[in-house]
Amino acid sequence: MAAITAKDVAELRARTGAGMMDCKKALEEAGGAMDAAVDILRKKGIAKAEKRADRAASEGQIVTWVAPDHSAAAMIEINSETDFVGRNDEFIAMAKTMCEQVSKDASVDGVVKVGADGAYLATPWYADASRTVGEVVKAASAKTGENVVLKGIARFTAKAGGTVGFYLHFNGKVGVLVEVAGITGEAGAALANTIAEHVAAGVPATAIAVDRAGVDPAVVKRERDIFVEQAIASGKPPAIAEKMVDGRINKFFGEIVLTEQPWVREDSKTIGQIIKEAGAGASVVRFARFKMGEG
Repeated sequence: MAAITAKDVAELRARTGAGMMDCKKALEEAGGAMDAAVDILRKKGIAKAEKRADRAASEGQIVTWVAPDHSAAAMIEINSETDFVGRNDEFIAMAKTMCEQVSKDASVDGVVKVGADGAYLATPWYADASRTVGEVVKAASAKTGENVVLKGIARFTAKAGGTVGFYLHFNGKVGVLVEVAGITGEAGAALANTIAEHVAAGVPATAIAVDRAGVDPAVVKRERDIFVEQAIASGKPPAIAEKMVDGRINKFFGEIVLTEQPWVREDSKTIGQIIKEAGAGASVVRFARFKMGEG
């Protein structure tokens, strides 16, 4: 068999629009024959799927899973181009099997962005190790005739003494995972689920961190710089201007820090108070929020 060169791979990629690794594998399978490699990619639906990669995929499904004992939870977002395909029974079934893939993959811890070229696409498929996650996605693209993209995945495993919960909006457009510590059983699951529902609502704004320590200092500096300029422009004395800035920064934290946000179901309480009422030692470890078409 002739050696497969980078030039050969580049030529096949130019002819089919398929990914580099797919082209290399096809050439190897075809013994270096270019036309045969093209046919291999076409038969697998890869060339057809890859040529759609420039078409926006902003519909689809968000799917969640939680273990019966709330020790682990998983979530995926898989996109299609149209809502018609995204609501199709076959597409929904495929999305559920993709979530099952992630639920069984204990190597995933946290949120993983995937997209068209993410490393997770090379992961062996749980139901057939001879296939990869990427090949399953491409097969779905070929079957639907649309650009299908596994946008992101998430999986949380609760530490000892903790629990995970979730929320999935009825239309499959918003999903949230939450891990809490210091509380287990039904009470822990209820707390995690309550907080997940709140995070999904995104009120008064979408939370970006559990507490102030989790907010990127660069984000805080940017807001502070804006507030300082506004205070100076208002002509207030420096001492008063500084107090104005401090007050606005505190308000900013109250809007984007989870524990300081007013609870969506009863805004006289903060999420921090809800956690405290759940029991001594209870806390939120982390959360993940997927919303269709965002991020």
